Amino acid sequence: MTATPPAAYTLPHPIIPGGTAMAIKQLSPDEVRDWSVEKKDRWWLENVYRGDMPQLTLRAALTGFLLGGVLSATNLYIGAKTGWTLGVGLTSVILAFAAFRLMAQAGFRDLTILENNAAQSVATAAGYMTGPLISGMAAYMWIENTIIPWWQLLAFNVVLSILGVLVAFPMKRRFINDEQLPFPEGRACGVVLDTLYGDGTDGGAGDGMAQARTLLAAGGLAGAIEFLKGENLMGLLQRPLGIARDAVLHLPHALDDWYYALVAKGRLPMPTLASVPLPQLGLVFLPLDIAMFGAGGLMGMKAAGNMLLGMLLNFVVIVPAMIALGEIAPKADGTFGRTHVVNSWSLWWGITIMVVASLVSLFAKPEVFRRAFTALARRGDSGPDPLAAIELPIGWSLVGVPVVGAIGAGMAQAWFGVPFIYGLAAVPLVAFLTLIAASSTGLTSITPTGSLSKIPQFIFGALDPKHAPTNLMTGVMCVEVSSNASNLLMDIKPGYMLGAKPRQQAVAHCIGILAGAIASTPLFNLLFLSDYRPGDSVQAVMAPENGKFSFPSALQWKGVSELVTAVFGGGSAELLTPSIQWSIAIAVAAGIILEVLRLRIGPRFPLSPLSIGLGVVLPPDSTVAMFLGALFFAVMHSRYGHRPGTAGHRLWVGAHESICAGLIAGAALVGIADILVKVFAG
Repeated sequence: MTATPPAAYTLPHPIIPGGTAMAIKQLSPDEVRDWSVEKKDRWWLENVYRGDMPQLTLRAALTGFLLGGVLSATNLYIGAKTGWTLGVGLTSVILAFAAFRLMAQAGFRDLTILENNAAQSVATAAGYMTGPLISGMAAYMWIENTIIPWWQLLAFNVVLSILGVLVAFPMKRRFINDEQLPFPEGRACGVVLDTLYGDGTDGGAGDGMAQARTLLAAGGLAGAIEFLKGENLMGLLQRPLGIARDAVLHLPHALDDWYYALVAKGRLPMPTLASVPLPQLGLVFLPLDIAMFGAGGLMGMKAAGNMLLGMLLNFVVIVPAMIALGEIAPKADGTFGRTHVVNSWSLWWGITIMVVASLVSLFAKPEVFRRAFTALARRGDSGPDPLAAIELPIGWSLVGVPVVGAIGAGMAQAWFGVPFIYGLAAVPLVAFLTLIAASSTGLTSITPTGSLSKIPQFIFGALDPKHAPTNLMTGVMCVEVSSNASNLLMDIKPGYMLGAKPRQQAVAHCIGILAGAIASTPLFNLLFLSDYRPGDSVQAVMAPENGKFSFPSALQWKGVSELVTAVFGGGSAELLTPSIQWSIAIAVAAGIILEVLRLRIGPRFPLSPLSIGLGVVLPPDSTVAMFLGALFFAVMHSRYGHRPGTAGHRLWVGAHESICAGLIAGAALVGIADILVKVFAG
């Protein structure tokens, strides 16, 4: 039985294939749950697909290539200083739109909505090419005290990224076509594009101009708050006026900071759990994170509530108990920290429950993958594929993954000394890690590559304990492929929303891979290795004491590699303590039971083991901010959802996604600006 979709899910405009941009149509939750993949595909083809509207044109590819090159170079520079890489999808959408609107005034033809989407596909792929350079590959050079030639860096990075494209598309049918996961950042890109190119003819909730005004207002509000929070931006404003002589005045990053300021003055007691101050556990209950607030609004209450449950269960109940029992030891300086707690203990049960739940869900819907493996022959009961002419052929993945994977394993053996059999064994592990990474990205826009990277490092470190490059480079293979595949699915989401051809998005992603590699690899050598001389310490040259670049991600990879070498290479350290082993066993049982109940009972079942696991590995402040966002919009929908025609309904129901997209875009862009001020003016 198919339920009629409410107004919150189907906006008034139809989508005309090949025509002008209209408001986005989508399925209701009941339709997502009840319809078969084939029925969903046919609905998308008839209602959303835009036919032959120009998409991956030469000018779109060139625009994305140039934007992606610049953004990947910026990501490289910032990543080496902070360990962060910045999402560039929304940035590239806005930059491409603004550039061509200005050019249109001079007589140039404006980009179509799908050309802009293709340009952001290219730019997004390019922006994420810097991850391995500032993490695993840098750690390899430090441990081996050798320089990887630039052409090897470029070739290995490109091969792994292409493998990510091939791994992603068989999973697209599950995460996007079938389960319709939100991929909040990608969804925000889709809403932004639809708003920018809307014709404003509706006059109701879907009015393009009203949506644009709402988006801009939300973005302006979020940007203003982020500006007032930004210590670097506020310092840039205050120093010329002589205000910031002792300290820069700015809004706190969390409203809790006011309490801790009074604690520091001795006026209030420090709150603790197991005698550990709450800030050392990363517990923040009033974060001022507008981007995560908007992401929570797109995510919904169920996922956000379960993430909050996982966070509270881990950091408020389990971790304090383990600290009190002595199972979690402090750092060398006697303090604790969220990262230390997660990496030394909580990571294992959090990742385990996610892995188990994802696998149960996978095998509970085998028709999605059975259809993938029978796509070429088109036999059996899976039915015809209505999207065969525009999807990336499954055969490309079936043949390409083992072939490209073998090429990557051969490169790892020839250039980094990784035994070929271990490099080849990393390829099937990639599929499992991508399943987890893509599930996380689909729900939160956060890809937990830092947590997932430890799994291959420990596995291959145990198999080859005396050769550090084995755990490092197999880890790079797994993380780069799973990250690239997850980001590609994020990039496909706005294309799916707007009716783009998936096959052309795959090509756009490959163009972006090349753009990012060409831009970031030579720059990597110029910025970080130009002072190297034979006999020097590579680490000292790249990250000198009190120097500009610290490479925090590479330090973490190096530390984990040294740990597994010590543990499995003859050291006395014990990797999995009895308490960790018990936590893993309990997580396995809980993952199976909860996911089976979720699948059998359906939407009425309140618990999601995948979201609970995400609450363990994500920062608590992000989890709380997303929950607050989801709660706020749930209250607004409850209050105004049944009152169509009112101003509240038009704002909080009809413009829900535009508001969330504006909050994400405004906060992200100003947050990036604050980092850039710190990087370039620091």
